[in-house]
Amino acid sequence: MKVLAAMSGGVDSAVAAARAAEAGHDVTGIHLALSRNPQSYRSGARGCCTIEDSNDAQRAADVIGIPFYVWDLSERFHEDVVEDFMDEYAAGRTPNPCLRCNEKIKFAAVLDRALGLGFDAVATGHYAQLHTGPDGLIEMHRAVDHGKDQSYVLGVLTQEQLAHSMFPLGDSTKPDVRREAERRGLLVADKPDSHDICFVADGDNTGWLREKLGDRAPNDGGDIVEDGTGEVLGRHEGTYGFTIGQRKGLRIGTPAPDGKPRFVLDIEPVSGTVTVGPRERLAIDRIAGIRARWCGTVPSEPLHGTVQLRAHGDEHRAVVTVGVDDQVAIELLDPAYGIAPGQAAVIYDGTRVVGSATIAATERVAR
Repeated sequence: MKVLAAMSGGVDSAVAAARAAEAGHDVTGIHLALSRNPQSYRSGARGCCTIEDSNDAQRAADVIGIPFYVWDLSERFHEDVVEDFMDEYAAGRTPNPCLRCNEKIKFAAVLDRALGLGFDAVATGHYAQLHTGPDGLIEMHRAVDHGKDQSYVLGVLTQEQLAHSMFPLGDSTKPDVRREAERRGLLVADKPDSHDICFVADGDNTGWLREKLGDRAPNDGGDIVEDGTGEVLGRHEGTYGFTIGQRKGLRIGTPAPDGKPRFVLDIEPVSGTVTVGPRERLAIDRIAGIRARWCGTVPSEPLHGTVQLRAHGDEHRAVVTVGVDDQVAIELLDPAYGIAPGQAAVIYDGTRVVGSATIAATERVAR
């Protein structure tokens, strides 16, 4: 096949490209220039938006012996990922920009362009597995290395996108990939993984949002109040600095009567009110999901499976019922804690990814 290998400049995408080429495919490497000003995003080896990363990807392509190009998708990335990130925080929600990037950029903008240029598939360094199911559809499953599994951030992919995707690392562990990179002479073999948001230069999300939101922030600050009593415990500079379940950085001077830590329970961006309380008040067992996306056939009956509610989070046993207008009702059989609107609920049947939905609301049903 003609394969377009998306090369971020890291070890995973380099080995994925090398494996695709070694398998006999006609591979072309591309690096995505996602920053309108590379100096304003990440620096060093911590992200995937720098000149250094582009150079690392170029050198890896040279070693593999494949053509290499840079595609400038900075405007599309800013509109679909960065602007979405700011808007969601301004509205009191907690987005996942990596998931949105996969949905809007890597497997939409890139894949559409690749197919238009005559490529058959896009290969990436994501840790996930693809198999053909008994019904002939392409199934996405968790990676062999569950510690590196990235199927959660790929849960937005449709059957059409999966049919033109390749994840060559799904059956490998990260140590194996690094050893293979060294054996192949790839200089990125020991390059550190990126963990933070690629477009936040210093990893300070709150500071970045404070600078970028400007007049779009719905308030310049507000009260931090005690759940139940409404007692004002402190002030804050903006609701965008908080997420549901947050414990650190609350800067509350008054200790709780029981001496236990407080957590963010609710964020009201219009009034600027942040409500805090004990951890047990974070428990939820009902989730309303919107903007459902399905990797294959839409479940016609309630699905007894599991859901993952944050990247690298635990799986929760659940019953998932599909409603109308891309709405999903999720009943958790065991309560989850600190689940924020805006995050994704990715639905699994065993190791198979069924689909995903954006969390719109949560609640705790008294038992």
